[in-house]
Amino acid sequence: MNITRIGTQPSAKGTEDWFTGAVRVDPLFQPNDARRAAAASVTFEPGARTAWHTHPLGQTLIITAGCGWVQREGGSVEEVRPGDIVWFEPNEKHWHGATSTTGMTHIATQENLNGKVVEWMEKVSDEEYNNSK
Repeated sequence: MNITRIGTQPSAKGTEDWFTGAVRVDPLFQPNDARRAAAASVTFEPGARTAWHTHPLGQTLIITAGCGWVQREGGSVEEVRPGDIVWFEPNEKHWHGATSTTGMTHIATQENLNGKVVEWMEKVSDEEYNNSK
């Protein structure tokens, strides 16, 4: 058994390479020899979002606060709220973040495949984002 105490892992600012706007990433756990999964609590301020990306083994989002938007490539933007759970299929191109007026926090979980949990792509443009809703 291993207990990771709150406050023992520092928060990080979401890097500008992968996020637009103010984003805070709080790591929860990383893959290890016995676990393929990684997870983080991610907080998006209004207007903040990820870049387009994929996950080799898919991704699960658990919305914990606020109101956000999620979109898969070719699909419509969906609004998500606390308690909603979003599953993106393996290698499904997608993005997620806050709405233009409301912040959002989610727990993101994804699994490691050959040392990789995510493939980052181009940023969601302001035009794409502003046409969301």
